[in-house]
Amino acid sequence: MSRKVIVTSEHSGLHQVITIGPHQLKADEPIAFGGTDAGPDPYELLLAALGACTGITIRMYAQRKRWPLEGVEVQLAHSKIHAADCAECETQPRTLDRIERQISFTGKLSTDQLQRLREIADRCPVHRTLTSQLEIRTSTL
Repeated sequence: MSRKVIVTSEHSGLHQVITIGPHQLKADEPIAFGGTDAGPDPYELLLAALGACTGITIRMYAQRKRWPLEGVEVQLAHSKIHAADCAECETQPRTLDRIERQISFTGKLSTDQLQRLREIADRCPVHRTLTSQLEIRTSTL
């Protein structure tokens, strides 16, 4: 079970303080969007979660198999595709969020091992959450 994530807006502006157990993080918007750029924006945090989960999942799999994986680097970017590019979209308005993920590996891995690790990347829990139907229930205290 994951620890509770608490996000508070303690400062004026858009700056957010994120507390997860003993850890504290910051989130904000870039200056161009009215923030002070005191931390990553929410989409960057989402990408970080996906990248971290991808790297952890790949590393765990390679360790179990005793493969010579020395390192994993995951680069991510988020963009939106708008109506002209998304004629088949089921959501309204017709937009689609796109995450580009590039993974590089270091270590003396065979072609088959590299292919398998690419497949395993799509099995990380955050990837599965993002590509499944998701329900968010909101309540007030």
